[in-house]
Amino acid sequence: MAALQLVLSKSLAHGGLSRGLHESARLIERHAAQLCVLAEDCNQADYVKLVKALCAEHNVNLVTVPSAKTLGEWAGVSVSHLILSPNCLVNRKIEITEV
Repeated sequence: MAALQLVLSKSLAHGGLSRGLHESARLIERHAAQLCVLAEDCNQADYVKLVKALCAEHNVNLVTVPSAKTLGEWAGVSVSHLILSPNCLVNRKIEITEV
């Protein structure tokens, strides 16, 4: 899990991380996603089914983590004492050009 946390933090630092169902689904459908991370404790069956189906249809790697709270911490969506808990994150493809 430490490797996944490192990937997500680097992606966040470079603006390549999308959070939530709407943003994630849009990127997956546009073939702009490399990795999707889904919280296992998501209690919305339709949400989980949709994310899994989109990832399978568009050949996006899907990784699950035990807790949405942990996923929120890794995604940097905490506001002082409040930690928001997204159920899904997507790592975008980023073009890196050297100068």
